[in-house]
Amino acid sequence: MTSDSQYQQGGASAPAQELRRDAGTIDGEASDKGLRSGALSMATSLILAVASAAPAYSLTATLAFVVGYVGFQAPAVVVLAFVPILFVSFGYAALNRRDPDCGTIFTWATRALNPNLGFLGGWAIIASFVLVIGSLAQVAGQYVFLLAGAEGIGSAPADPRVLLAGLGWLALMTLVCYRGIEIAAAVQRALLFLEFGMLVALSVVALVRVYDGTAPAGTRRPSLSWLNPFEGASMSAFVSGLVLMLFIYWGWETALTVNEETTDRHRVPGRAATWSTVLLVTLYLVATFAALSFAGIGDTGIGLNNPDNSGDVLYAFGTAVFGASGLGSVLWHLLIVMVLTSAAASTETTVLTLSRTMLSMGDQGALPRALARVHPRFRIPHVGTIAVGVIGSVVYVAMNFLAHGLVIGDAVSACGVLIAFYYGLTGLTSARVHRAERRAGAADLWLCVVLPAIGGAVLLAAGAWSLIQAWDPANSGTSWSLPFSSGARVGGTFVIGTGTILLGLLGLLICRRRYPAFFERRPTAAAHA
Repeated sequence: MTSDSQYQQGGASAPAQELRRDAGTIDGEASDKGLRSGALSMATSLILAVASAAPAYSLTATLAFVVGYVGFQAPAVVVLAFVPILFVSFGYAALNRRDPDCGTIFTWATRALNPNLGFLGGWAIIASFVLVIGSLAQVAGQYVFLLAGAEGIGSAPADPRVLLAGLGWLALMTLVCYRGIEIAAAVQRALLFLEFGMLVALSVVALVRVYDGTAPAGTRRPSLSWLNPFEGASMSAFVSGLVLMLFIYWGWETALTVNEETTDRHRVPGRAATWSTVLLVTLYLVATFAALSFAGIGDTGIGLNNPDNSGDVLYAFGTAVFGASGLGSVLWHLLIVMVLTSAAASTETTVLTLSRTMLSMGDQGALPRALARVHPRFRIPHVGTIAVGVIGSVVYVAMNFLAHGLVIGDAVSACGVLIAFYYGLTGLTSARVHRAERRAGAADLWLCVVLPAIGGAVLLAAGAWSLIQAWDPANSGTSWSLPFSSGARVGGTFVIGTGTILLGLLGLLICRRRYPAFFERRPTAAAHA
């Protein structure tokens, strides 16, 4: 067995050590990349993790589709999806204790498995966040006009004016991230307090109205049977709902990507990430119970299966809960601000995550070294930050004009495959790194090996299932004709998902030729402790 201190001090072969010196890293320990060390506290790290999941935006964009699969069993899906996420968060925390690097699974898989898997893990992070950034900017753009009362514009996602507003928000959040981690964290605190407070207020008011009889006709009081996964929905529907729910939880690992800027970088980021998943499941359960009770699962009015509400359930739901006069009008407008700030906050953390992932990949020689440059005053990866803003804008503009913007929804769905891959890879990497620690206690065995391995395997299987299901055009907003076929069509989510995977493999081949020194690295001895 090799201890943490031995792991941090060395154990790699001479060529690997030489490469790490050249790449600006040392074995098992984050190098001084120039970031502002100790800038984030436990509380701030927790805020970043929760804000990155964008609870309001995620519920707005996803809840109706989950309800469409499983109906009143949506709370059961909330809990079931939480379990593998929690298990993988244990793996994140364990790996971060050993090796706090802002590259997270890119660095961990590179050192413990091989550089090819590490590169693909980093690619999955980059691709998933780039795909979702268009949706975040679009929602922010829509809610700017909804807040101003221009519902005709706000309800048209592909409207050029919405596009310009979304690009403006993306540029603003990129600027916030450029000015330093402290300013970015301060903005996150303000945005999250409003978002969390309004979601709790909406849920409480809805449940109070259900119990005191002032809710619309057709409401139902919450039932514990809604937590029973064996009641009502088929196994296929449950797995589909589970994969969708992964998107709702996605983002909490931001606490790990800013680990080199956090106090006690070995322990605080992992704790913040794990606790953020607990906060998220609590919030999602309350909000889901409230929405089901008040709005129901009908396909008319405010029903969660009404196709007119599927892309934005909180708008119709919130209007009915708060009303449109007096205090209700104020709360309704705050609800709009909540979704707007949720999308903006997640856009900001997306820029934070991507820029630091690319920083680590550039620092270790897997991508251009320019991405490893850190601004001498603001202490942020300024080249990577600007690159994220530019690439995100280009992708958003391109998707906005494909299939009248419907491809953005398919891009969000395709993220589930990428999320499942790098979360699953993290869980299995943790199990491999810690598997031989025979002197460790039972708690360490479960938290570092068994549970992360279970969570990782479940998420990889769920991602594969999601990709298979995405073949059917009925499961996507768009469809594409297969070449050399007689009119056969395939779902847009499958096209984007497989296309992103193939693009990652192509990028791997190109980078292997361009940066051979990185790909010649071998797993460190300590990684196989």
